[in-house]
Amino acid sequence: MPVHDWTRVEAGIFHDFHLAWIAALRRNLNGGILPEGYYALAEQHAGRSIPDVLTLHAGAPIDAGTTASSSASGGGTAVADAPPRVRRHQTLQESVAARRRSLAVRHVTGHRLIALIELLSPANKDRRGSVEDFAGKVVDALRAGVHVLVVDVFPPGANDPRGMHEVIRSYLEETGEPYDMPADEPVTLASYVSGPPKEVYLEHLAIGAAFPDMPLFLTAERYVNVPLEPTYQDAYSGTPRFWRDVLEGRRRATHD
Repeated sequence: MPVHDWTRVEAGIFHDFHLAWIAALRRNLNGGILPEGYYALAEQHAGRSIPDVLTLHAGAPIDAGTTASSSASGGGTAVADAPPRVRRHQTLQESVAARRRSLAVRHVTGHRLIALIELLSPANKDRRGSVEDFAGKVVDALRAGVHVLVVDVFPPGANDPRGMHEVIRSYLEETGEPYDMPADEPVTLASYVSGPPKEVYLEHLAIGAAFPDMPLFLTAERYVNVPLEPTYQDAYSGTPRFWRDVLEGRRRATHD
């Protein structure tokens, strides 16, 4: 099933789909994709009443002197054996100036946060402040040792003219080179590795293309593939027929 143009419908329709996609991803990850000791939960951001992020935890307690990344090294696919099959890979050179922009505070618990899957919604891109808040959250997570997979099905707009990845990248490294996001592939999939060094595996899709699997990192060296296409299909199957007709170009978005 091709990725749809979600700008054709109001934000509330995508919100409904967004919840279903989070649930489908959670079900698949907990259904056998994640190795033993890991689990996924749908959680909400502070101040919001609905889940908008899927978090990946490791259940074993942390021993003294052990980091979240190094203590859960089993399971998943080794990058050295099978690098993620994406078209773009970047290593981000974090500058000293960029590192001063935020402070991450971590609380060590037995059920520690390993990774996030972030599905962007229109609210994340409705104003410049929203874009900066989202990018800052991703960067704070990476600096805290948490890997992040970002899925953005919305095209670049006035507040992120070269896409959300360029905004995130600008928080991590100082570069005069703009990100060369392809104009005919507005959908962005970006899997960030907390490092060091911080790395990102990128794919861009055209509207109408099928989703590839994307890596979600358990450690800097190991990952699992997230089945975006089948979970997207699962979530989309429950979308009301009226709005499927709008998204598939058979009807205009009107209540008449």
